[in-house]
Order: sequence, then structure tokens, then C-alpha cells
Amino acid sequence: MNPGLILPVILAALSGFDRAPAKPAADFLIVNAHIVTMDAKRPTATALVIQGNLIVWVGDAAEAQARFPETRALDLHGATVLPGIIDAHTHLIELGKSLLRLNLKDVATAQEAVERVQQRVTSAAPNEWILGWGWDEGKWASHYPDNQALSDVSPNNPVYLVGLHTFAAWANKRALQLAGVTKDTKDPPNGRILRDEKTGEPTGVLLNHAQDLVERHIPPMTLEQTEHALELAAQECIRYGLTSVHEAKVSPIMVDAFRELIRENRLPLRVYAMLDGADPALASHWLQRGPEIDSNHQLTIRAFKLFADGALGSRGAALLEPYSDSPQSKGTFTTPEPEVYNLTRQSLQRGFQVCTHAIGDAANRMVLDAYARALSDVPQARDPRLRIEHAQVLSPEDIPRFAKLGVIPSMQPVHATSDMGWAEQRLGPQRIKGAYAWRSLLQTGVHLPLSSDFPGETLNPFYGIYAAITRQDPQSNPPGGWYPEQRLRLEEALRGYTVEAAYAEFEEQAKGAIEPGKLADFIVISADITKLPAKEILAIRVLKTFVGGKLVYDAEANKVIVSTAASITMPHARED
Repeated sequence: MNPGLILPVILAALSGFDRAPAKPAADFLIVNAHIVTMDAKRPTATALVIQGNLIVWVGDAAEAQARFPETRALDLHGATVLPGIIDAHTHLIELGKSLLRLNLKDVATAQEAVERVQQRVTSAAPNEWILGWGWDEGKWASHYPDNQALSDVSPNNPVYLVGLHTFAAWANKRALQLAGVTKDTKDPPNGRILRDEKTGEPTGVLLNHAQDLVERHIPPMTLEQTEHALELAAQECIRYGLTSVHEAKVSPIMVDAFRELIRENRLPLRVYAMLDGADPALASHWLQRGPEIDSNHQLTIRAFKLFADGALGSRGAALLEPYSDSPQSKGTFTTPEPEVYNLTRQSLQRGFQVCTHAIGDAANRMVLDAYARALSDVPQARDPRLRIEHAQVLSPEDIPRFAKLGVIPSMQPVHATSDMGWAEQRLGPQRIKGAYAWRSLLQTGVHLPLSSDFPGETLNPFYGIYAAITRQDPQSNPPGGWYPEQRLRLEEALRGYTVEAAYAEFEEQAKGAIEPGKLADFIVISADITKLPAKEILAIRVLKTFVGGKLVYDAEANKVIVSTAASITMPHARED
């Protein structure tokens, strides 16, 4: 080297040691917080830094303020921060409808439901359909009502009331008449019309696919109505800290509605869509088109939803052996195994995930068999992450198959505590040991995302976390928990609603934990969940919800904020 060039080169190299390392840009800081990160490398922190829609730094509050002295900061005064909750199985559209329709979720008797219908009739237009939702078809299964009282209070307006878990519906005589359902109408495949034992006349209760006989005569929702319902539901979600949902059974009009809401900045949370796999035209269209993976992580379409059977409460779940309290029945398969296999095989070839509802042990085995065959026939499928939604009742020999096949059991803790009053009557003392078996599955090494299945259950995730760690109802019954050996630890339950739910939608690199490079989806809650007695988890309230670094819900103002980032202030506790 030319000696004359040596000194300038050395000086240039040395000058680099005097320069401070480049600081990442920042929009604002969260400081003096108790941050439960769900990041194994740094489980807790006291500060995080947001730039745009991403977290760019996580660590100590003093260091954050020293490194970013000019950046505005939100001092949480020790409040707890969690990653945004990801609910891995939801029904936004049904939640939206329930907010618009007659809500029967808290009615204890058929007479109470009739009284509410009677009140609605007084304001209904002539011949207007009176639609309702929420009566508990599981609890009422041993004494389903007939429709005489419904017809007496509403002789001219058709009435159609869907059950809490949507596996049964209750219609008055006018609705059946408009649908052409009579004593001569045959039960449709995978459905049942309940009938009077003496006359053979329909009672008004329709199970599983028999509901289609009436539903096809109800005026469909318009795009505008669908948008409104989804928007109302999304706003309710973020009030409870949900920043992402996996929406089960998405129709074409829902896809259009989601896109319009996003275009108009009216959708404050992220949606992972499971398309209705029972719609042949929809499935064919998307299999030809291929997945739609949103780089902004707001609407991703890469999954199909199927139903293998019905519900345990209405005895529609498909069992290997007869129901203990109904020996003449084993339940119902709603989608034959060849159809599950065919859609799964095509989905694996085209890069789609399949998520199949299976409640009974026979339905779960059938789906595992169909998945195994499809995986064998499409060995080139890369990281398919096939799912079984609910995986509620399992034969012991099928539990290890989930991990062996890489199948994800997507489960709902509150189902166990809601069903425990009658589930053992359906299944008996031995079979119940394979039901709601979260611990047994987790011990095999599976990923275990958790969810609510709202609106059939509460969308409050802290009720789900409480149920997961106690196996008790909100009144702490039964003492010690129901089959307590299946309880989860708090960390496992939190993972189910964050990192594991993110994994179930192929998004573990983008969300589910508070760490640099991930989306700035997080919530501020009213108490430190890691130090509370289990019962007090039920009282946790969400104070703020952030999605992509923007404040979308502020309990202090009792306000949902969608299109703009609001000024950041520390909220007061909200009194509900």
C-alpha cells in the first residue's frame, strides 16, 4: 500500500470507534410496565419501543429512556402488559348477529324465550322474520320444547331461534309452513326433524342439517348488513383484548365485507379466515386461486373449515360406542371421510390448511384417518399444520396420533366447564377421561392453541385462562377442579392464547410475543395475572388494546378507536 495512504486509512478506521451505535427510530415508548413477553429469551421486561407497526426494542425502562430521550413515553406505573390475545376459533359473524338479533343466551326456560319473542312481535312489521339466538341446546336436550307456545304468541310472523352452539334451531309453525316442512318431510342427510310421538308433526326443533330446511327461506343478509355485523363484533373483541381471531366458516359475502371494512379502516383487529369447505363452488374457486397471505397481516385466507359431526350436548357428536344416556344413538357424521380426505389432499397440494370440527371420538378418529391418508398421498406438502377444531372426546389410542401426524388440536377451555354438568352422563365414567384432555395432548408434544368459540361461550379470554388452570366454573365448583389432572399451568394457558395460536395460523414469526421485529399488538390489563389467585383472574379488565402500534381501545374513555391513533394516556380502571 502507498505509505501516504496508510495514515488516512487508520484514522478513518479509528473514527468508527468514537461513533455511538445507530439508534433505531422510535415513535413512542412504553415504560415502567410489567411486561409478560412470552419470549423465552426474555420472559419479562419493563419497557418496549414501537416504530410504525412493529416492536423494535424490549428491555429495561431506564435504558429505554436513556436510548430514546426525545421519544414520547407512556408511563404505566407498574401496570401489566401482555401480547395481544389471539382467539384461535371464533364466529365473528354470529357474534355480530347476536348483537343485532333477539338474544336468548341467558334464558333458563322455554317460557322465558317465548316471552321475549312476544315482546319482539309487538314491534315487528307484518310477516317480518323474528330471528333469535342463544338458547342452550345442550342443557335443553332432554326436554326440547315444541312450538305451540311460540306459535300462539306469533301466529303470523315466522320465528326462528338458533341454539347457543348452532347445532339446533327452534321454529314456530309459520316458519315451518313457509319452509314447507310437514309431517311428510323426510329427515335430510345428517339432520333430524324432531316430531311429536303421537301425531308425527314437526315439533319445531331442527337438529344439524335439518336447520337448512328453514334457513334457506330466511332473507339473506346484504353486504352492508354483513359489514355492520362484523364491525360490531370486532369492536367487542378489542374491548376484551383480542387483537387477532381465527374466523371459522367464512362465506364469500364475508370475504367481501372484510375487504371493504379494511379499505375503510373499520376493522380494528386481524383476521385469519377459514373458508367454508362445505361450499363446493367456494372451495373450487379458492383451490384454483391459491392462498391469499396479507403482507399487512390483517386478512389472511389460507384455510378451509369442515364439520365432521355435531355437538355433544345435542347428541350429534359421532361416538365409537352409543351414548351412555341414549343407548340407541351414536351421533351423526356430517361430512363423510372421503370428502374430508379429498379436500385435505387438494388443500395440501395447493398450500391450504384444513381445520375440521370434530367432537366425538369416532369423528376425531375419522378425521385423523383422512388426514393421515392425505399426508401420505401428498408427501411434498410443506409444513401443513392440519387442525382439528375442538378435539373434544378422544379415544386413548388416538391421543398420540396428533403429535405423530403434526395435527394441531385447537381447543376451548370453557367448553369443559360449561359441559361438565352433563358431559359424563353422555359419555360414562371411562370415556369421559379422554374428553377435554388438554394435559394428555400437551404431554405428547403437540402445539395447543386455545380459544373461546364465541358467541357460544364468552369471548372474555380471562374466563378461558381461568377455566384452563382450574377446571372450575366461576363459582369455584367443583372443589379441586373437574378431572383436575387435565389442568394447564398459567404459562401454558397464556401460550395457548398467544404464541401457540400464532403458530396455528403460520404467524409465529410475526406475532404472539412481545419481542423486537414482531407486530406491536399488545394489551394493558388491570392486574398482574402472574401473581393473582386463580379466582381473581376473572376480574381482570382490559385497559388499553394496541394493534400494530395504534391504540384501538381505551377503557378510560370507554371508546373504540379505529382509523386514527389516539393520544396516549394512562387509563383509569373501568367499572363494568
